[in-house]
Formats: sequence, structure tokens, C-alpha cells
Amino acid sequence: MERRTFGTTGLTVSVLGLGAGQVGADDVSDADAERLLHRALDLGVTLIDTARGYGRSEERIGRFLSGRRDEFVLSTKGGYGVDGVPDWTPECLRLGIERALRTLRTDVIDVFHLHSCPLDTLQRDDLLGALDAARDAGQVRVVAYSGENDALAWAVQSGRFGSVETSVNFADQWSARHVLPDAAARGLGVIAKRPLANAPWRHAERPVGQYVETYWVRAQALGLDPRALPWDEFALRFSAFQPGVSSVIAGTARVENLERNARALAAGPLPADLLAEVDAAWAREGQGWGGEV
Repeated sequence: MERRTFGTTGLTVSVLGLGAGQVGADDVSDADAERLLHRALDLGVTLIDTARGYGRSEERIGRFLSGRRDEFVLSTKGGYGVDGVPDWTPECLRLGIERALRTLRTDVIDVFHLHSCPLDTLQRDDLLGALDAARDAGQVRVVAYSGENDALAWAVQSGRFGSVETSVNFADQWSARHVLPDAAARGLGVIAKRPLANAPWRHAERPVGQYVETYWVRAQALGLDPRALPWDEFALRFSAFQPGVSSVIAGTARVENLERNARALAAGPLPADLLAEVDAAWAREGQGWGGEV
């Protein structure tokens, strides 16, 4: 599997990462979670991305992969969810990082993100100082931000972060067009989330009230044709080979989906004429669309 430098952080990541949200779901058995995590590493996936809020994900990663910790870059997120402590406070960050280290059974978290907090929270010196302290103490290697739009742009320009995570897909190109060039110029690693755009092609009718609704509406407006490619392969290849992207994280709880994603990215970038069609559709329909939070 293709490996890429993760900005100027000194880390290297696979083009395909594992979004481990579904690994933490209660309806996924321990055995299935363990099988998926080990298969990811066996396929050459070297980035696993989780978060404080992803159910049992951190606990399962720690339990099942602690013996292979040197084989992957570990990314998690936080800033919230510590009992007895207000969210988005230095104490919440400190205790949350300490808890994540214990739960993940590791001495260091490679990439730790502030998880989609708004711009005014992101700019607070006390929170940024708490992240710096965790990095200086060796608990975290790379301080990062996960988010969209103006907050993401500020994070990249601030000089306080080594990497960012943001939505990059055919129906969500704000970050790719407005922020990723600056991130690349500044040497930031970039994790692209939602590369499948939540798979809007699964729905024949508008999925009102569902997580995928916004992307479904956008996909209808764009009217793209993936030609002979399956939609999931088209989407993954579009996202993974956007300039500035270090790795795309595709979430799944099924080994066969993971293997399918790996095969898709082995095919490389989309043909230039197909990319031109996507670009033309975006120019026609997408200029006013911001990043989907």
C-alpha cells in the first residue's frame, strides 16, 4: 500500500487509513472488531483514527493492538466527555489525554485532535497551552485540529498545529479548494475524513433527517457519472488523490469492505477527463457550499 509523509511531522502514513468509529459500536462483537483491526495492519494500513466519543473504539484498539503498537500511527480526538470536568477546559484536555493513554494502552498518542470545537474555543490560549504541555511532556507527538470552514482555516494559519482532519469528498470540496493548499505549503499532515461522502448512492430517494441527507442533495445537484467505476471506488480515489491529502480514513466494521477499499486505492488517481467533469460540475453547482460539519 502506498505510504506518504505526514507533512513535516516525521510520521509516515498509508494512503488508506481506518476510521475506527464503527469499531466502537455495541452491535459489533469483540471478535469482529479484533479481526478487522488486525486485518487492517496486515493489509498495510498504518493510520488508525479514533476519538473519545466513538463508543468502545479506544478500548478495543488498546486491547487488541497493544502488541502491534509500533506498526501504526495512532490518531484520536478529545476535549470533552470527562466526568466532573467542564468540556473544553485545560483540565478536561489533561485528564482526557491521560485517560486515552490508559485506554489505548500506549505511552504516546501520535496525533491528538481538538475535536470539531468552534473557532472561539479553538483560539483560546489556555487550551492551546494545554495541548503544548501534553506535547512537551511526550504524551502527544502531533497536536492537531479536526473541523471545517473558518475554524479549520484559522488552525492551519495559526502555526499551532502539526496536522488537521477535515471532510474531503466529491460532494464536499471546500477544504480541498480553500485550505489544503495552504496546509501543504505549511507542512501540515492532512487526514481526509468522509471520503465516501456517507455513500449517498445507496438512497433512491432523499434520506430526510439522516446523516447523509446534505451529501445526497449535493450529489443530485452535481449529477456526476462515475462511468464504469463503482461509486465507492470513484469516491475513494477522488478523495485520496486530492493535492495535500496524506491519508483518507474510511470507516467500516466489515473486513470485506476494508479489503475492497484497499483494492480501490491501488488503482491510483481517477482519469484526468473524469476529474475535469467533477471540476466542471463543482464550478456550476458547488461554489456556495461550505464544509459539512
